[in-house]
Amino acid sequence: MPWQLAGLAALFLTLAAALIYSGASAARQVSDPGELVRWGLPFAKAIHNVSVATVVGGLIFAVGILPKNIGGSRSREKDADAPEHPAFARALAVAAAAGAVWTLSAVAVLVLTYADVAGQGLSGDAEFTRSLVYFMTDIETGKAWLAVTIIAAVVTTALFGVRSLTGLAFTLLLALIGLIPTALIGHSSSSSDHEGAINSLGLHLVGVSTWVGGIIMLAVLSGILTGSRSKGMPDITEQTLRRFSALAGFAFVLVFASGVINAAIRVTNPADLFGSPYGQLIVAKSLATLVLGGIGFMHRQWVIPQLGKNGSLSARRVLWQLVLVELLVMGATSGLAVALGRSAPPQPTTYAPDASPSFILSGYELPPELTPERWLTEWRFDWLWVGVALFGAVSYIMGIIKVRKRGDKWSWFRAVNWFIGLVVLTYITSGPPAVYGRVLFSAHMVDHMALTMVAPIFLVLGAPVTLALRALPARGEGTHGSRGLREWLLLFVHSRFSQIVTHPLFAAANFAGSIVLFYYSDLFGLAMREHVGHELMNVHFLLTGYIFVLSMIGSDPLPRRAPYPMRLLLLLATMGFHAFFGVAIMGGTGLLAADYFGNLGRAWGPSAIGDQQLGGAVAWGIGEVPTLLVAIGVAVMWSRSDERETRRVDRAADRNNDADLSAYNDMFARLADRDAKMASRTAQTSKPGQPSRLAQHEGEAAESSAAGRTTTDPAGRTTAERTSGGAAGRTAAESSTAQTSKPGQPSRLAQHEGEAAGRTAAESSTAERTSGGAAGRTTAESSTAERTTTDPAGQTEPNTKLEGR
Repeated sequence: MPWQLAGLAALFLTLAAALIYSGASAARQVSDPGELVRWGLPFAKAIHNVSVATVVGGLIFAVGILPKNIGGSRSREKDADAPEHPAFARALAVAAAAGAVWTLSAVAVLVLTYADVAGQGLSGDAEFTRSLVYFMTDIETGKAWLAVTIIAAVVTTALFGVRSLTGLAFTLLLALIGLIPTALIGHSSSSSDHEGAINSLGLHLVGVSTWVGGIIMLAVLSGILTGSRSKGMPDITEQTLRRFSALAGFAFVLVFASGVINAAIRVTNPADLFGSPYGQLIVAKSLATLVLGGIGFMHRQWVIPQLGKNGSLSARRVLWQLVLVELLVMGATSGLAVALGRSAPPQPTTYAPDASPSFILSGYELPPELTPERWLTEWRFDWLWVGVALFGAVSYIMGIIKVRKRGDKWSWFRAVNWFIGLVVLTYITSGPPAVYGRVLFSAHMVDHMALTMVAPIFLVLGAPVTLALRALPARGEGTHGSRGLREWLLLFVHSRFSQIVTHPLFAAANFAGSIVLFYYSDLFGLAMREHVGHELMNVHFLLTGYIFVLSMIGSDPLPRRAPYPMRLLLLLATMGFHAFFGVAIMGGTGLLAADYFGNLGRAWGPSAIGDQQLGGAVAWGIGEVPTLLVAIGVAVMWSRSDERETRRVDRAADRNNDADLSAYNDMFARLADRDAKMASRTAQTSKPGQPSRLAQHEGEAAESSAAGRTTTDPAGRTTAERTSGGAAGRTAAESSTAQTSKPGQPSRLAQHEGEAAGRTAAESSTAERTSGGAAGRTTAESSTAERTTTDPAGQTEPNTKLEGR
């Protein structure tokens, strides 16, 4: 606690000194709100800045640095029963308390800002209240602070109730969103390059909150990180400091670079940098930031290696001494930052009376008339996307270095495509397409189509997720349930959200359908007029194109991939949709975002409606070519997939000596052998010189089919014989032989010929069954069923004795 108090003391003392030095605390000659407002507002802002940084730092430590449980593991079931680590619990408790302070300080800043703008002291009368409500609901500054207050309240509520890491990650994201409204107001919103100033200030606030909040968390957790052997808690000081050190290095670069850019936008004359109080405060703040960077370098180069080797007491003593110095310097730097916000910059912060319509609508004067060479020369840096491109380039290079140090290789084709994609992205967002896209619909359509169709192709071919998964270290079982960047990346890739948005059908529908929803609604006009809307438009179309191209030709891991025929079908559908959209724009007679494009006061180039129709042709043309290239890529991948499958089968055959083919042939050999055995068994069932039972049965069926022939035995019994179509085999010799035999007894010749006929019938029946015919059996059974005998008493009954069965 004394450490935090020392940092707050440094903050307030430096703030007071800077306010006095810059004259920001002096009474105004007109509409002075009083000393309470003049001094209370900057101090309330200082408390607000520290509290929001503490919330962000606490959430970052809980989400990605500290262990969640004591003796935890990667199993959710085990983690649910494991007690929380004291460091994790304290970080969230401090963040929750800071969230409450954040909410109250935001309310205080809201009220004091209104009093300062209105030039009146605080009051509780009805008129003050009505004016305050109007300020919160109709004035941009009031609405911004009202949004901050609501976000702070929601974040604070979540901090008291949420304990899952995923829920805390969403809470951290919401807390970072709470920084946006404060970047949209103040000096940045009225600078000559207001979009550059807003973006640089937003990046600055993110870096400061991460850095300052992390140092505060280190000071708060200093007594817990050492652990307790009796409670089974190891010393996590070294691993915590190492993880935060990497994040702090990124934050330092972000804070310093964004601060320099923001200062350069506000102070355009070098003489003002050293000759005005505002410029001098900037110099002092920059020097303090460099001192903090030097302390962080000492942590990384000396303290952390010493802790990792032996954890000596001297290293720990130096560690916490440096943390105390950092708190003091950061407190002083924060005071200087608040004083800068209350001081008047050398550049004017209000619109000129003769501001052009273009400056009022877009924030910038009209660029010169568009010519072919100006597609390369007109630039206006969007520092948000410049920062994204630089971060992507540096991270990719670091990933390649780590992969190669481990002895693995990384494709140069992927690396080249990634860097080409970053260059294209920078050109689209900061180059001529972005500059002229604010005043020409056709240039805007070039910007949009390149952002969603061209840049994503190169970025997807760079396979950044695959590189990150190979380069980032995995948290082992000894990390007690904490998640690093690699674990969060895998969780996102396999999440339900990722399964939905990367589904091929959803990606194609979002890619094609969002164009219509955007351009034929008020969203288009909002994106052209408002800076936040414009940046969200860029984010949406870049991600939409990236996800669609990734689902078509990407090599990064995805929850689901469409088969190649479906991919080609989806590409064909999107090509047709883009053609339909382009033709609809070309033939349209109503001006889109008419209150914007119709009032820019542009004196050169085609008319607004003519330029819009030209933009439709651009949408049609640019939309078709990249889609066709992606379709060619899908076809090539399909062909290579078939070749890989063929090679895989061949390799498998080489390893097992064509086991699959041999098994296939063996199956047919077994079937042939079984058929041969069945035929052999059928032939072997007959005794020598005597037909088989089946042959006798079918022979009897053939004999009994002789139509109309009867014989009478001595007992007077008669037998009816019917013939089917094949009974013509009876000859006159049989009849003659029957007449020479004794009454009631057949002759030997008749017996011999009957046996021969039975064998012939049996062989014929066996051949028919082997080829699948069952007609012979059916005929025999039917004929046998019709045979009847007459007993001596004169009764007739069926002969049911079937010996051949």
